[in-house]
Amino acid sequence: MNGEINSLLELSKLTAGLALDKLNEIDRQQNSKNYIFSSDVPREMKAAADVIIENLILEKLIPTGIDILSEEGGLLKGSGKSSLKFIVDPIDGTVNYVRGIAKCAISIALFDGDKAIFGVIATFPKGGIAWGGRGIGSFLEGAALSVSSICEEKKSVLCTGFPSRFNFDSDSMKSQINLMSRFGKTRMLGSASQSLLQVAKGAVEYYAESEIMLWDVAAGIAIVEGAGGRVLKRKGLSENSYDVAADNTMFDLTTIGS
Repeated sequence: MNGEINSLLELSKLTAGLALDKLNEIDRQQNSKNYIFSSDVPREMKAAADVIIENLILEKLIPTGIDILSEEGGLLKGSGKSSLKFIVDPIDGTVNYVRGIAKCAISIALFDGDKAIFGVIATFPKGGIAWGGRGIGSFLEGAALSVSSICEEKKSVLCTGFPSRFNFDSDSMKSQINLMSRFGKTRMLGSASQSLLQVAKGAVEYYAESEIMLWDVAAGIAIVEGAGGRVLKRKGLSENSYDVAADNTMFDLTTIGS
């Protein structure tokens, strides 16, 4: 890892930590869970905290001069000509956050073109900070992460979900049922970054979602690859959406989105 990438990784880890502290601070305030549903994507929830956390992250990353793709702000062009790009999700799993259902995450990734360089995931409320990428390794609070060695589907766990842009037509539902039937257990965590982190930790063997947004998965993709896993990503139907599958290298990823 060269000096520039290492500096950007350290900045991202610092920023994710500050954002996590801020989200915990917001969570203690009255009316902290105010939200609306998106007019463009009716099943997508937007919280006031999303904007606050995004602004904090952008304040730290904009001075690098690198392009930033963020869920709330879209693409912000940097001041330089670098092929690098930050990909940011201020709160991945907003429904989890607003409704207090389960964990959510602050997600920062660095890509070079279409290639994941590193990802940083800060788990709310008290899940620590994970980071990693291909050639870097992956870590959770300093402890190395490694994917599972389980190779039998019926003894494996799948993480999946139904993103806001998922098409609930008969073909999509048939494909989803076929996917879920392959594995011994299925879990839906409500956060793509958290699901990918479970693959990197070796807690589950496989992750797949269709029409998931790039900012939801970017950091998790890098961390899975750093932990020895494998990722398949195919362009979806919407701008910045993808069909994504990740595993511990033991299974067939080619059926995603079929």
